Amino acid sequence: MRVTTILLSLVLFLADSQAKPFVHRATDHFHTVALKHSAGLARDIRTAFKGMLAEPPRKRVVVNGSSKPYCVSSKAAGSTIPTAQQNGTAHTSSASSSVPKATGTSTHGAPAPTATGSSNWKLAQSYSGNSFFNGWDFFTAADPTNGIVQFVDQNTAQSSNLTSITNDGNAIMRIDTTPQVSGNRAGIRITTQYTFNGGLVIMDSVHMPTGCGTWPAFWTNGPTWPVTGEIDIVEGVNNYTNNQATVHTNPGCNLPSSSASSLGISGSVVGGTNCAAVQTGNQGCGVRASQSNSFGAAFNSIGGGVYAMQWDNSGISVYFFPRSSIPSDITAGAPNPDNWGQPSASWPASSCNPFEFFQNHSAIFDTTLCGDWASGVWASTGVPGQDQSCAQRTGVATCEDFVRNNGGSFTEAYWEVKSVNIYQPA
Repeated sequence: MRVTTILLSLVLFLADSQAKPFVHRATDHFHTVALKHSAGLARDIRTAFKGMLAEPPRKRVVVNGSSKPYCVSSKAAGSTIPTAQQNGTAHTSSASSSVPKATGTSTHGAPAPTATGSSNWKLAQSYSGNSFFNGWDFFTAADPTNGIVQFVDQNTAQSSNLTSITNDGNAIMRIDTTPQVSGNRAGIRITTQYTFNGGLVIMDSVHMPTGCGTWPAFWTNGPTWPVTGEIDIVEGVNNYTNNQATVHTNPGCNLPSSSASSLGISGSVVGGTNCAAVQTGNQGCGVRASQSNSFGAAFNSIGGGVYAMQWDNSGISVYFFPRSSIPSDITAGAPNPDNWGQPSASWPASSCNPFEFFQNHSAIFDTTLCGDWASGVWASTGVPGQDQSCAQRTGVATCEDFVRNNGGSFTEAYWEVKSVNIYQPA
């Protein structure tokens, strides 16, 4: 009854348009607390403030001492879109529907002209060079995955040298390396202002964060989690060497099989086939890459590479190309996924309608520290790259103690990104 009274009071308070900025801050804070303490209460709040509360991206978690991947909800700026589910039942729509055009407006200069050659894709939005950070929002709220990171605004990031552009024109996003901190370490989380429905997202990275205590990710997310879906393109923790791609959705989206050969992928399914966040403890359905250089230090040692996420009528697929094996059509700006071979991961439209379960996405980079996943597997082994646990490797019992007292261990905890290009059908 007390919760109901609070909710009704806040709803009535919304009638005063002058109080709207305060309401957004208050409801965001209230919602974050609710996520931590009560999933049921969080659902009540989402219902009460539907259309006003931007419930952002949620980060996922993969715990693998028990080989169980799972996700935790998160919050990022986004716009409100129609709910795709009512009364717990997903609406049915045809998987062969046409690809909607990108809903966002370019904030990063004029898009490049349509690629020539045999590509069916045209460049709609590009981030690279000295203007890489134009068109991104810097997220500054508390980390929704309970990490001990303080995400900072753009001015703080620049003045603290947490973001920069190299002489080669690559964008850097770092974790603070102050020797000791009493609370949270400063870090970066950015979200594109540009949103899209369907498309081809290609990210070229030279280096990604690695090391005990780190949890980096590159992903896309809709404004209302999990109704509008989440697609984790790059993600892992600590010293992992094999990437995990995962989707998190409303009920009704599934992998048709757990067999890699049946799915036509090179990776392996590491969770179940049910992608619904609320039915799987937020874990969704994940696929671990077969390449041992697709994540972390191993990725960095080869000069990185390219990740591509294709979202069209056939479903959603994630591809990884090491630096020495990037397809020439990607380099030429005329991508042709039909020539790329097997994806690392795929969620076919036959059992997960890509335009029902995923809507109005933005692309996101972040690096959190510890949190539900990296801290949860601190003492675990058995995952590629973590044959020795971080507890053993560092001699420190907890992730949080290590992160707060060993800033020098985070010199490799940075993203170095050459470009992010988002294509739409030509």
